[in-house]
Amino acid sequence: MSAYFVARLRITNPARYNDYLEGTDDALAGTGGEVIAVDDATVTLEGNAPPGRSVIIRFSDEAALRAWYESPAYRRLKTIRDEAAEGVAIIVHGLS
Repeated sequence: MSAYFVARLRITNPARYNDYLEGTDDALAGTGGEVIAVDDATVTLEGNAPPGRSVIIRFSDEAALRAWYESPAYRRLKTIRDEAAEGVAIIVHGLS
């Protein structure tokens, strides 16, 4: 069953966030992960979502997602992301 990494971020330091972006392709390479959406202008249909960036990355399954997320390459990047943005990241499971 596919699994999606979904993040909603408020970028607080754009220059530092660019440092994060510079490494994302390399950290994702070979994981099977595919960035399917990045949007700075999402449209809220219900509720009060704060402004920010939304990111969706599809993986073949949760194990592949977690292997990427917990990899040394991404952990280094996550440290940079945490310096540059705040928000939430969740796993959403696809339909079987």
